[in-house]
Amino acid sequence: MKHLKMYEADDKLISIIRDNYSVLQSLGSFGINLGFGDKTVREVCEEQGVDTYTFLAVVNFTINGYLDNENSDRLSIPTLMHYLKASHDYYLRFQLPFIRRELADALDEHSSLAQLILKLYDEYAHSIRVHMMYEEKTVFPYVENLLEGNANGNYDIETFSKNHGQTDQKLRELKQIIIKYLPADGLRNNQLSATLYDIYNNEEWLSLHANVEDEIFIPAIRRLEQKSRQNDVSAKISNMISQSPSYSEVLSEREKDVIVCVVQGMSNKEIADHLFISTNTVITHRRNIARKLQIHSPAGLTIYAIVNQLVDISSVKL
Repeated sequence: MKHLKMYEADDKLISIIRDNYSVLQSLGSFGINLGFGDKTVREVCEEQGVDTYTFLAVVNFTINGYLDNENSDRLSIPTLMHYLKASHDYYLRFQLPFIRRELADALDEHSSLAQLILKLYDEYAHSIRVHMMYEEKTVFPYVENLLEGNANGNYDIETFSKNHGQTDQKLRELKQIIIKYLPADGLRNNQLSATLYDIYNNEEWLSLHANVEDEIFIPAIRRLEQKSRQNDVSAKISNMISQSPSYSEVLSEREKDVIVCVVQGMSNKEIADHLFISTNTVITHRRNIARKLQIHSPAGLTIYAIVNQLVDISSVKL
């Protein structure tokens, strides 16, 4: 029976396990070894190199659905990545093969229906493997590069989010077939019942795993992407400052007016009308601006205008 309470860093870890034995699997995914005695969550996490806040965020979410959105910036992405990778390893290398062995032992090997059930299970296992391997080969490396400041401009977490869905339809079919249609003697019935129990438990675990990705991992990476974009803009501005500290001194007031108009998205004709000059004069000003500043794009002029306080950054759509 689950105890729907909020667990905190000063709670004893053994108490959480006593209340919710399902946490045992999470311990392994976080890299927490047993044998921690009566130590608190904080003590165990610090000793075993696990971020305490991230551990409790996952535990409290999987137990009672609680999300601390106000302090989500405290999440450790590396700790969360370790948890997800280890969960994949547990499911692919241990749980899927274990249930298949249970099924094979519980079924009559001479029954064609039994062979179909095993085939259905193998199709389910394959779909899970493909899903998780995509994350291993594409999503996790993307996040690791993002953490290192090397974001891939051709990919983002939204791409993953839109295609992230639970692949458990085959598992539901498998359970229904076993329950409704598969005859068995007393011994096989006990074996099938035990296997079904494990299948139900692992279906619940897989659902929770997907929810952790949807509600904790994906939002955390969205925030990381946002910070990366903000840092990129800041870096461009800093680079502009270091390379060209005296741009404003070489421009005429009219040229500065033209830059402000460009930043506001005006066309040459609109600039001419706004400043009461001819379009040819606007073109000449823009040519001189490009020559003096060695900046040829509206985005570059926008950065220049922000750095030199020709426009306020709050009025610019980055």
